[in-house]
Amino acid sequence: MASKKRGEAQLQAVINNQSLWDEMLLNKGLTVIDVYQAWCGPCKAMQTLFRKLKNELNEDEILHFAVAEADSVVTLQSFRDKCEPVFLFSLNGKIISKVKGANAPLVNDRVIQLINEEKKIEAGEMVRPQYHEIMFADSDTEDAEEGQGENPEEQYNIVIIKPDAVFSGKAQEIIEQITKAGFVIEAEDKRRLTEENVRDFYSQMADQPDFEDFVSFMTTGISYILVISQGNQQQAPFEEHESEPETQSEEPSEDHPEVEDEGTSAEMKKKQDSLEEYLERQHVSQFCDVEDDSINVSKFVDIFFPEFKKMKSMKLEKILALIRPDLFKENKKDVLEIIEKEGFKILMQRQIVLSGEEAQTLCKEYANEDFFETLIKNMTSGPSLALVLLGDNGLKHWKDLLGPKSVEEARRHDPESLCAQFAKESLPINQLYGSDSLEAAKKDIQHFFPPQSTLALVKPHVSNENKDDILKIIKEAGFEVTHMKEILLTQELADCVYMNIKTKDFYKNVLEMLFEGPSMIMALTKWNAVAEWRRLMGPTDPEEARLLSPDSIRARFGKSILHNAVHGASNAFAAEETITKLFGKLKPENPEEN
Repeated sequence: MASKKRGEAQLQAVINNQSLWDEMLLNKGLTVIDVYQAWCGPCKAMQTLFRKLKNELNEDEILHFAVAEADSVVTLQSFRDKCEPVFLFSLNGKIISKVKGANAPLVNDRVIQLINEEKKIEAGEMVRPQYHEIMFADSDTEDAEEGQGENPEEQYNIVIIKPDAVFSGKAQEIIEQITKAGFVIEAEDKRRLTEENVRDFYSQMADQPDFEDFVSFMTTGISYILVISQGNQQQAPFEEHESEPETQSEEPSEDHPEVEDEGTSAEMKKKQDSLEEYLERQHVSQFCDVEDDSINVSKFVDIFFPEFKKMKSMKLEKILALIRPDLFKENKKDVLEIIEKEGFKILMQRQIVLSGEEAQTLCKEYANEDFFETLIKNMTSGPSLALVLLGDNGLKHWKDLLGPKSVEEARRHDPESLCAQFAKESLPINQLYGSDSLEAAKKDIQHFFPPQSTLALVKPHVSNENKDDILKIIKEAGFEVTHMKEILLTQELADCVYMNIKTKDFYKNVLEMLFEGPSMIMALTKWNAVAEWRRLMGPTDPEEARLLSPDSIRARFGKSILHNAVHGASNAFAAEETITKLFGKLKPENPEEN
């Protein structure tokens, strides 16, 4: 027995006091810690796996194993009096993951993944991911929070919708199925994956004989990348699964109210947590892949959405602001500088001369004041500037900046407010308007910036790299890519896209160009989308574009009038007709969701 214990000690360092725990945290690389209770001892069932990993990986400098007695280590007090085995993963002194139960396959995969990453980091082949440290709560708190995940990333999944689904236009259908089931899309991007992205995300497939062909396939077209959370669902997202025909659900009576037993609740939660299983039930799992491991999710969120964690920590709110005519005419620049200095992002802006009805709606709180008629006359006397602002806790922040609504009160109680700073003799009230609530802001934005969709086409001659650049330009310009697919246009579809010139003599040259390969077709949505997309494209002739609009897409990527990189609908009617033909009828857009 003594020799066996000595053998086990060589495999796993023994930690039975706080000093040894602190010393263990100084280990370089990964340490896998079996946390055990004194009365039951370490989990012997896993020691065979640990020996196998130690021998096969042969990385003694960066792979360590330990057993830690929860009863004797202060840090581990939350694990005391628990009979279930727990394995902690310490990476360079930081506890980044926890596995409950003797789950050998999961522990095996996690160790191999983390060791491979450490080797790549040492070789300079990758940057160290920013893992979140698991903080140990007291025992009661941990019990109360059981099932909520060890860290924020555990509640998210990463989904990649493959290029073939994008090419066929099936990606949007998959997204609709996901949201219909109650899952929440926290972030979304459309991009062409790099070879490094594919090899990293699909590393578990690297040993398969056709992996190189798969890498080639995944890098040849656009993929959708989604960050998905469970949402606040009240029922499992399996509304469409087949029920047993023999079983008829009965309505609960007053005498026998419906009671959800623990088994049913547990099963429902299990189903709710499995996005992958839901996609399989919907028969679309072959078009997309799901990553739900918390460590991997955290890593890929950092890669694909580097601002995501920062944005989730903020309470970002959209509001409508309006600069009234007198202030717009005299101090527009000063106000815009203050808005940007205060950390707001101006998402959209437009000059608008308000109608009498619009002015009365915005100023209805002053309807009983003596100056109401003067106010309405002032508001309709010239252009105002409407703005959509995005900021952290935006509604309250903007209200605080505005200050009191009365100039007299602002000068007396809040002389630093915008109301006091920009007071005009023409009006006794604030020269700036802000929505009173988020609900009001939503309605205001919808009214002043109604969303519009337009058709965009990236021509076959554009390289994959330049297609990615164009997509980036589109997103930075504030467009929402509501639909996208890559397709080799038939003449029927080409006639629809180019309806205005299909009778022209040169149209045959256009068809030859379109038949050179697949085109990337998109429905782009934002306020004033048709005009904004045409502005972003630039003049038809790339040479002219380079002179008149050097930052436009055609100036940067066009080769000739025929091969000028992109095409767009000429008007709203043509855009709607073509989009309906290519994608079906679009649902009305809600700008608050974009």
